[in-house]
Amino acid sequence: MTLPQWLSIATLAGMMALFLWGRFRYDVTAVIALLAALALGIVKPANAFKGFADDIVIIVGSALVISAAVQRSGVIEIAMRFLAGRVTSIRSQLLVLTASVGFSSALVKNVGALAMLMPAALQMAKKNKTSASVFLMPMSFASLLGGLMTLVGTSPNIIVSRVREEMTGRPFAMFDYFPTGFGLLVVGLIFLRFGYRLLPRNRRATPTMGEALNISGYVTEASVTEGSQAIGETIAEFIERHDDQIAVMSLLRGDIRGTIHPNIHLHEDDILILSGEPDALERVIARDGLALTGEGKEEQDADQGNEIGVIEAVVKTDSALIGRTAGRLSLRERLGVNLIAVSRAGQHLTNKIGQTVLQAGDVIVMQGPVGLLPDRLNQLGALPLATREIRLGNSNRSFLPLFILAAAMIVTATGAVPVAVAFFAAAALIVIAGALPIGEAYNAVEWPILIMLAALIPVSESLQTTGASDILATGLAHIAATLPPWGAVSLILVAAMAVTPFLNNAATVLVMAPIAAVFAHDLGYRPEPFLIATAMGAGCDFLTPIGHQCNTLVLGPGGYRFGDYARLGAPLSILVVLVGTPLILWTWPLH
Repeated sequence: MTLPQWLSIATLAGMMALFLWGRFRYDVTAVIALLAALALGIVKPANAFKGFADDIVIIVGSALVISAAVQRSGVIEIAMRFLAGRVTSIRSQLLVLTASVGFSSALVKNVGALAMLMPAALQMAKKNKTSASVFLMPMSFASLLGGLMTLVGTSPNIIVSRVREEMTGRPFAMFDYFPTGFGLLVVGLIFLRFGYRLLPRNRRATPTMGEALNISGYVTEASVTEGSQAIGETIAEFIERHDDQIAVMSLLRGDIRGTIHPNIHLHEDDILILSGEPDALERVIARDGLALTGEGKEEQDADQGNEIGVIEAVVKTDSALIGRTAGRLSLRERLGVNLIAVSRAGQHLTNKIGQTVLQAGDVIVMQGPVGLLPDRLNQLGALPLATREIRLGNSNRSFLPLFILAAAMIVTATGAVPVAVAFFAAAALIVIAGALPIGEAYNAVEWPILIMLAALIPVSESLQTTGASDILATGLAHIAATLPPWGAVSLILVAAMAVTPFLNNAATVLVMAPIAAVFAHDLGYRPEPFLIATAMGAGCDFLTPIGHQCNTLVLGPGGYRFGDYARLGAPLSILVVLVGTPLILWTWPLH
């Protein structure tokens, strides 16, 4: 081997050691590896930043934006309400989620199926008061297994089909992969239903500032509009339908304050004083079509081209708000902002928002043009808190994000448009259509993960540019030639699974498939079993977060560490080899 080849292998080995050590965050480790590769000369300066334009970076970033829009749209809540009374245990929920993403991945790109169902997993975890890590990694693994079932499920299948066509003149058809892929998915789903216990229980995504502040018990004011689902319901039915996540503190009908009794029926134009967590209040207001106080004026500002936002603030001891109400201060008329929610520690507020006398220490939610809010809070003597997602009165509940995602999946499944282009266009259309505000779109992107991917791509490609991958693959072919047929198929499967974390799965197939075909020919066997083994191995990266974008996609939201993937992925990888080898030989005989 030449010196550059040794240096390439050593750089990757050192990078993996840093990942396992965990001393540096994953994006910093990737940058260190890139700098080392540049210093050693195995990555040319001209190629150092090509990873930022790679499809994987675009796909992951776009998928995160799409996922945030689908979550915000309210579609997930509809599915959650349907499943809530039927699937209650964590294991049953895990099976539903993994099966859904697995079978969806057979006909659409697995990263798209995962992006669509991630919000459901996050909400189930929140409702169960457990970590989302219980669901996300198993879902990622299920999406990889599901992609093995069809030609369009994953790119290795397409490349292997092309190699077979070059050898035999006949490519693999759409469902030629199905018997082997389906068998592996079923076995994988059974394993994941029980094997999720191998994951550490303390893994959680980095908490937002809002979670760290732990402010709860907001009170807001909303009116029952024409056509609302709440009309005719009793207060008890209204609260029960929303899973007891909110409370009705007061009811105002005309100028009369209604007594809060569970059997009171709600009428159109009733004003409800609601209390609860911000997310719960948002869902109730959006789901039932309630009109938040000041919402019409906020929409008028938005129509005039001003970006509307909300901000949390605490009332300071010298604030002009103390002892006054929002109604008396005429905040909308004088300052162009609106008070939409109040939280007071240790107290349940029952007055209308505009009639609530504010006190020092109250946490308030102000709404108005983004450019005005900081200055207005300073005028009022309120201290802004760190930004977190509070979207009261600013929610866009529609099926538009789901339609856009479905369209992106269809055009990628048919091959009309590359995945990166389709997902980028989908994310852009979602923002342009207003289904997700631009600020929330940027916040939805896991930027450290994109930096990690962009830095690692040129480092991983150094294996190919130096020729190290060719030497390793040739040596592997010599070993395989000495083994019995089932052993040779297993070795190709294992080798592809071992290589794909360092190369992307498409590159793995490009390197391994021709070698597999050559020694199949030398041994007098049909090439199909070895090509299928190559495709299966390249599509099954369960050991690292960097080999496939699905694994990368769940890294941040699941709060995983690099070594966590091997905890669940290593036994699943062994299971794939043990079950996959006989399935391949049964479906594709050697002679």
